[in-house]
Amino acid sequence: MRHRKSGVKLNRTSSHRSAMFRNMVTSLFKFGRIQTTDPKAKELRRWADQLVTLAKRGDLHARRQAMAIIQEKNVVHQLFGYAPERFGDQAGGYTRLVKVGIRKGDAAVLCLVELTGKPFEDTKEPAKKSTDKASKPEKAVKKAKKAQE
Repeated sequence: MRHRKSGVKLNRTSSHRSAMFRNMVTSLFKFGRIQTTDPKAKELRRWADQLVTLAKRGDLHARRQAMAIIQEKNVVHQLFGYAPERFGDQAGGYTRLVKVGIRKGDAAVLCLVELTGKPFEDTKEPAKKSTDKASKPEKAVKKAKKAQE
């Protein structure tokens, strides 16, 4: 009987399992969605929901606990920046599992793990330059002036 034994073993040692889920949860928060097998996705959901709960709390101790799991500092800063706005009104269920199909090699069921909540727009990315027709002649004029000099 497996009473009071949480988590799945997945035929891996405990160190391999923790390293694998740390990598997966880092990738999930970095890219917003990842594809993996069904048993790994179900276990990853536990890890990710716990980290979103820490990020919603937002204090220094929670940030340090998240830094112990997530492997990239900028991903932790990004998570703590957008989690209160994106997941503030939710009391759980921060991830969604979508079954994609069956892997051809070993017939494993594949799942897409993605973050729920309101979509997040990253404000740190530089704004894209507009490519309207008025800017093209200005560039041509500048190039012509440089060529004459």
